[in-house]
Amino acid sequence: MILELHPDIRIERLAIGREQAPLLVIDNFVAEPERLVSRAAKTQFGPGGRFYPGIRAKAPPSYEHFLATRLRPLLAEHFGMVCESLRLSMCHYSLVTTPPAELSLPQRLPHVDSFAPEGVATIHYLFKQNLGGTAFYRHRATGYEYLDESRRPAYSQALEAECGGLDRPAAEYINGDTAIFEQVARAESVFNRMLVYRRNSLHSGSIDRSFVPNPDPRTGRLSINSFIDPE
Repeated sequence: MILELHPDIRIERLAIGREQAPLLVIDNFVAEPERLVSRAAKTQFGPGGRFYPGIRAKAPPSYEHFLATRLRPLLAEHFGMVCESLRLSMCHYSLVTTPPAELSLPQRLPHVDSFAPEGVATIHYLFKQNLGGTAFYRHRATGYEYLDESRRPAYSQALEAECGGLDRPAAEYINGDTAIFEQVARAESVFNRMLVYRRNSLHSGSIDRSFVPNPDPRTGRLSINSFIDPE
């Protein structure tokens, strides 16, 4: 599969929250995105792991190569990731398939993908239905919008106490402000939109109570999620 940038690609850089973390919103990312959906429909998905509320499958190697080459100048400009090459430690098709009532406690909370300061995550939306985008959060008790190793102990201690009390999250996807977290930014899902953000930013999918899980890549909440590091 040969991938090209969309001729009408549009890039917007945002600085979100009090801590002004960078967020890239790239619309019209690839030409012919429907080909990625068709490939997903022919791919075998499996369990997404302990924390992801759904199923996953490896994205095409050509997509991984496409990201590693085409995103490098953008990551250098907007994230200071100046390097000879990029390494993708994850590049997966992802389908959210867990009903809200069956979510584990960690799946009801914003999360970070890494405590390391370097490295970014991308999410590439490949669905046209109104199934929710991605939101970013501030932990009210600590004021943290990102986590690193120095912040980890205080955050973990506070969150454990909060989740053991009256503010314990209900069995549903977080989708806006709660007693524990304040939403600081939200990017809506648009077909063929990609978000790029630091992996240590607190974030979560924005999925409302009416969400009905659908394991069909052609009609479900399909995305490609990647972790990218400098080499």
